[in-house]
Amino acid sequence: MFRALEGASELSDLQQVIETFRDHFRVDHMVYHWVSGAGDQYGCGTYAQDWVQLYLERDFLRIDPVIQGCYQHFHPVDWKRLDWSGRAARDFLREAIAHGVGNQGYSVPLRGPNGQFALFTVTHNCEDETWARFTETHRRDLILIAHYFNQKALELEPDRKPEPAQPLSPREVDAMTLLAMGYSRAQVAQTLSISEHTLRVYVESARFKLGAMNTVHAVARALSRGLIVI
Repeated sequence: MFRALEGASELSDLQQVIETFRDHFRVDHMVYHWVSGAGDQYGCGTYAQDWVQLYLERDFLRIDPVIQGCYQHFHPVDWKRLDWSGRAARDFLREAIAHGVGNQGYSVPLRGPNGQFALFTVTHNCEDETWARFTETHRRDLILIAHYFNQKALELEPDRKPEPAQPLSPREVDAMTLLAMGYSRAQVAQTLSISEHTLRVYVESARFKLGAMNTVHAVARALSRGLIVI
């Protein structure tokens, strides 16, 4: 599934990639959008063009509870946990649903160098129980894809200088590879015949070298930089 993303050589390629991911997960929409510290923007996704145009014309960025809520978080956010109590927010949601965005949403906030902020969002139209099962089943994959997607977009940003990569030790590579394959920490420690405390040391060391916010982010960066292969 990551091969299409790995093969992207310019930003325009990411539109086809995100459509591939949407079809793989069988959801209505997937969207990626970044704003750099300098205010430059880039986005790709599967929302209807008339919704995108309306969003820009009415400057919904000012009132969008998804943007406002996710900017204050580092962890993924289910849209139901956001504040939709205001009249403007409720009107915005009705407009979004009317334009096919879907009544369910899940967004992963992303932060990069020099003040970059991005969101990777999945939306769908379904019952609450169905959506809860979907997000529980695919949560880890969606977070990994979001960070990997963001890293790839940053790499393809025009005039961007590549970040220097610190090599991981063989044990750090082993640990991160197994985590990327979906092993639990207990399973990784058992496979490597080490304690969970020692595993934590390896993971934190790798996270520091990769400049990652958390373990999932570290795995995504290690994958995107070719430091581990699964």
